Amino acid sequence: MAQRYVRVQNQEGQIYYGLLQLSLNVQVLDAPPWLQGQPTDLTLTPENYQIMAPCAPSKIVAVGKNYADHAAEMGTPVPSEPLIFLKPPTSIIPSETEIKYPPHSQRVDYEGELAVVIGDRTFDCTPEEAQTKIWGYTIANDVTARDLQKRDGQWTRAKGFDTFCPLGPWIVRELNPGARLQTFLNDGPNPVQSTCIDQMVFPPDFLVSYISQVMTLLPGDLVLTGTPFGVGPILVGDRVRIEIEGIGRLENIVAAR
Repeated sequence: MAQRYVRVQNQEGQIYYGLLQLSLNVQVLDAPPWLQGQPTDLTLTPENYQIMAPCAPSKIVAVGKNYADHAAEMGTPVPSEPLIFLKPPTSIIPSETEIKYPPHSQRVDYEGELAVVIGDRTFDCTPEEAQTKIWGYTIANDVTARDLQKRDGQWTRAKGFDTFCPLGPWIVRELNPGARLQTFLNDGPNPVQSTCIDQMVFPPDFLVSYISQVMTLLPGDLVLTGTPFGVGPILVGDRVRIEIEGIGRLENIVAAR
């Protein structure tokens, strides 16, 4: 099993980065791992920590319509270059916490995605250089108020509500380029989304390079790489599970705000 890098909070409220062991103990690091954090003598047992979102980025840069089949289901062509937008860091929640359904919307959708974690300051880099700037991978749900997205014409409000970026549960360093992404609703046996991540229009290294021509990416920042075909609505009480082979599963329940 790949090493799983976590961010946890102990019972006293202190937050640590660490390595999740098979025993579910967490070996604490002295800094975020992408900042060369090293193992310490401190180990937390499962009853003494709570898993948080695995990073605390300065920004979340997301990519729209990066799978051709999803662009088609939205009734639009595939963009000729990456379509990027921002989600606020305050939208992040960890696995096993509640997505809050805002009263402003009548249609909120799930969007299962691969998330890329940046490991080094990244500005104006080539795709080849970007490969060395990607530190690891995790799972994201780019929750979207679809009716507000259509009404506003731009996406800030629709994508930016608190709790609209479930993230985690941990970060892995390596990922099979053909890993399968699947989204399940209410533990149904058949996924509502299922694709291999190599079906992206623009792969992660290209996305990081493209974004770096616009803005500097900092260690711990996130790039959400887009969602495949099969997006759909969630309702209060629903449970959303997103799985990516080689990473794990991200699960959240929807609750009224």
